[in-house]
Amino acid sequence: MMVVLLGATTLVLVAVAPWVLSAAAGGKNLKSPQKVEVDIIDDNFILRWNRSDESVGNVTFSFDYQKTGMDNWIKLSGCQNITSTKCNFSSLKLNVYEEIKLRIRAEKENTSSWYEVDSFTPFRKAQIGPPEVHLEAEDKAIVIHISPGTKDSVMWALDGLSFTYSLVIWKNSSGVEERIENIYSRHKIYKLSPETTYCLKVKAALLTSWKIGVYSPVHCIKTTVENELPPPENIEVSVQNQNYVLKWDYTYANMTFQVQWLHAFLKRNPGNHLYKWKQIPDCENVKTTQCVFPQNVFQKGIYLLRVQASDGNNTSFWSEEIKFDTEIQAFLLEVLFQGPHHHHHH
Repeated sequence: MMVVLLGATTLVLVAVAPWVLSAAAGGKNLKSPQKVEVDIIDDNFILRWNRSDESVGNVTFSFDYQKTGMDNWIKLSGCQNITSTKCNFSSLKLNVYEEIKLRIRAEKENTSSWYEVDSFTPFRKAQIGPPEVHLEAEDKAIVIHISPGTKDSVMWALDGLSFTYSLVIWKNSSGVEERIENIYSRHKIYKLSPETTYCLKVKAALLTSWKIGVYSPVHCIKTTVENELPPPENIEVSVQNQNYVLKWDYTYANMTFQVQWLHAFLKRNPGNHLYKWKQIPDCENVKTTQCVFPQNVFQKGIYLLRVQASDGNNTSFWSEEIKFDTEIQAFLLEVLFQGPHHHHHH
């Protein structure tokens, strides 16, 4: 008996439903929009959706949102009564690590039912936008300064120093691409040809969060006329007594050299003000292709060193930078000097 009753009730409902709906809609049944896409690039939150019924004119759309643990829905500012199928809710102050839920409906004389969008966490969904790139040319090198696309970004506030970059560079004339991975916000590409136009594009990555960004626009720059003086080459550091000895090769005689150092970690830092190379006092006006300075000039750490040549009238570009780790140097020293002593004891 129950079964039959249930069947009957269901039938009645089915019969009544279409009439109720079309009457309420004034003859037009307003469908809710479908397929909502949430695009987050840096701090820009964009929503896109499909109109479910193209034939219905002057329909508008509105969104509500809900944070985790809340029961009530709140109107999403920037996304109320929208006539297009796109809106921007970047002004909303959200905790980017907290889950959020959205719903959308269509409105005309009446409103459609709500369509709920799968809940998401902004940080997880966010993409890294194109970085800003500034180039400087030398005769056989290009210096690249990269900074994240949004300065003071809320989305990447905790990741500012974790960005690494990769780039694609090609000679404008040939178009043969070379890829360079995992560089920091300052990078120099060496061994290029003088008076040649090179083009490149850069993208950012946050490897800690498994995120790869969007490429920047293409930037091109022409290298300068070949410099009269080449830069010094083959720089090496060794240790003697309490001193570091720095040696390099140079093509011409009777030159003056200077050596500068920088903390290696500053390469990561997008800020310009910190990026100051410093002179090594004992290597400021050296007439030989080496210089000697006390070990205590450097505290423990990893440094970059570079050398420049001058003949009084002309100055070379800086040499390629070499990495110099005081701990490795100290370790090599120990191996060298302790080796023989131990043999004597046994």
